[in-house]
Amino acid sequence: MILPKKRDPRFITIRRGGTLTDANHKLLALWAAACAEHVLHLFEAVQPEDLRPRQAIEMVRAWARGEVTMTQSRNAAGHAMAAARGLRGAAREAAFAAGQAAAVPHVAAHELGAAAYAIRAARAAAPERERDEAARRECRWQREQLPDQIRDLVLDDQRLRNELCWFVFDC
Repeated sequence: MILPKKRDPRFITIRRGGTLTDANHKLLALWAAACAEHVLHLFEAVQPEDLRPRQAIEMVRAWARGEVTMTQSRNAAGHAMAAARGLRGAAREAAFAAGQAAAVPHVAAHELGAAAYAIRAARAAAPERERDEAARRECRWQREQLPDQIRDLVLDDQRLRNELCWFVFDC
């Protein structure tokens, strides 16, 4: 489980009673897409013919540009998650990262899901004795990608939901 039981108003758009601006919602989605794309090769190495996770990442970016609806991106999220079925390890985690990224237009708090699954993918892809360092390296890379406008919000969210996200944000 990566979502809290009580929704944080900072991840609910203003028009729905929260404090999240549309601009920051788009930045969260684009950051989540970057996190997922960074490990996408781990899925594609195992399933080169399955385009669903890549299409999900493309869909969330299209949503941020105003080219597709939230529903279209959310549907792509489901398809990316379905691509994970039957897989194990890094490929599975990478597909989940793409699905979580494409779900951000629907629920902004999925941004941490994309990041957490990407860290898990990087960890799973590493040799066993290097897994912890690979996870920390991925976490640090993700933090370097954070736009200034959402940096404090995401870092605080990581602190608050680290336990729900398998403690992957201890980097």
